[in-house]
Amino acid sequence: MSEGVQTPPAFTKRVFSGIQPSGGLTLGNYLGALKRFADSQNSGVQSIYCMVDMHAITVWQDPDKLKRATRELCAGFIASGIDPQKSILFNQSQVAEHAQLAWIFNTVARMGWMKRMTQWKDKAGKNQENASLGLFAYPALMAADILVYHATHVPVGEDQKQHLELTRDIAAKFNHDYGVDFFPITEPVIEGAATRVMSLRDGSKKMSKSDPSDMSRINMTDDADAIASKIRKARTDPDGLPSEAKGLEDRPEARNLVNIYAALSDQTVDQVLAEVGGKQFSEFKPMLGELAVSKLSPISSEMARLMQDQSEIDAILRHGAAQAREIAAPILARTYEIVGMVR
Repeated sequence: MSEGVQTPPAFTKRVFSGIQPSGGLTLGNYLGALKRFADSQNSGVQSIYCMVDMHAITVWQDPDKLKRATRELCAGFIASGIDPQKSILFNQSQVAEHAQLAWIFNTVARMGWMKRMTQWKDKAGKNQENASLGLFAYPALMAADILVYHATHVPVGEDQKQHLELTRDIAAKFNHDYGVDFFPITEPVIEGAATRVMSLRDGSKKMSKSDPSDMSRINMTDDADAIASKIRKARTDPDGLPSEAKGLEDRPEARNLVNIYAALSDQTVDQVLAEVGGKQFSEFKPMLGELAVSKLSPISSEMARLMQDQSEIDAILRHGAAQAREIAAPILARTYEIVGMVR
């Protein structure tokens, strides 16, 4: 290697992910995030999971509801199998380094980058003049969430890929502007049969807590009867199930239910269809309902138990925040030195 050329630093593999505590965890949150987090926590890779309450307030939140939603989200993490002794769990606002690094990234990111963000366009709509500055700068804070821990990998849904691309752009521009290889170029992790769970009433739309119809989603607080009822009434088509995944093309509702079954049973879609191909939905739905109840009812019960003793949740969040700051503080301090801030 030529003299003066430095090799990029070898960053320790570290996973970061955040979920907004805006209320109402759904099956989509569980299969797309929480289950995957729990399944991977024994991999030996340090994992940091954050309730991103600062992101939540980029649109108006009722303060009391936000507090409850933050605790309920933490309960959802724990009930889904995430062990606070193995993973770091905390809420974003308890670790000031997120906001401090976000300000520096506000000076690195370009206005044009932010204006191109699909989520900005969707949430602000035609009324951009009345949208909050925080909503506009949301992606810079998301970049800080990730890079303040030098996270190398981020599990993301398809709808967050653009924001992670911006995180990579910010890291690359910072490194270039200051002549350093300080921030990692974070890699997205997208995998699994049901990373994007769709509405039970419309297979072309993502399952969402904001959908007016409660029948469109399975809430993680639903009891066994509600889960079974929603699956029984889920929209389908009149044809039987195919024996191969190709047969699910142009059948969004059928594909969604098969994806859910595959994710809950830790199988591939092809494995599921090898088992149920040829069955009618009148046979398949009871199978899916029984599986969903067996997997989800214990989670909703544990969430309810945890929410009865919120002091336990608060202690977990405080402990996680202290652990998070041990990682974030020296990274922020070095960032300040690089930028030229006197400490």
